[in-house]
Amino acid sequence: MGKHNEFGKEGEQIAIDFLVGKGYEIVEKNYRFLKAEVDIIAKKEDVLAIVEVRARSNDQIIPIAETITPKKIKLLVAAADHYVNENHLEVEVRFDVITILKNKKIFKIEHLESAFYHF
Repeated sequence: MGKHNEFGKEGEQIAIDFLVGKGYEIVEKNYRFLKAEVDIIAKKEDVLAIVEVRARSNDQIIPIAETITPKKIKLLVAAADHYVNENHLEVEVRFDVITILKNKKIFKIEHLESAFYHF
C-alpha cells in the first residue's frame, strides 16, 4: 500500500475517533454504492452524517475542503440516498467534511457540519 493510502486510512481512523468522542455512533466505514464510496456514516440522535474525510500532510494554499468536486458530491448524495432507502431510515441526512492536517509541526482537525446541501 502506498504512503498516501496509509495516511488516508490513518486519517479516517483519526476522524472516527474524533466523531466517537463527540458522541456519534459509527454505522458504516467505507460504504460503497456503484462508483461512490462514503468514508464514514455516523449517527447522532436523529441525524445521519455522511462524512467525507480529507487528510493532508502539507499545508497547501487551497483549503482542503474545497478539493471536493461537484462529481464527488453527486456520488456521495447517490450513496446516501441508497443507504437511507435500503435501510428504511427516517432520519435527517447531513453531509459533513472532516479535514485533517498532520505533519511534523502541525496536527489540526476540523469538522465542517453541513458542508454542502444536496438540494
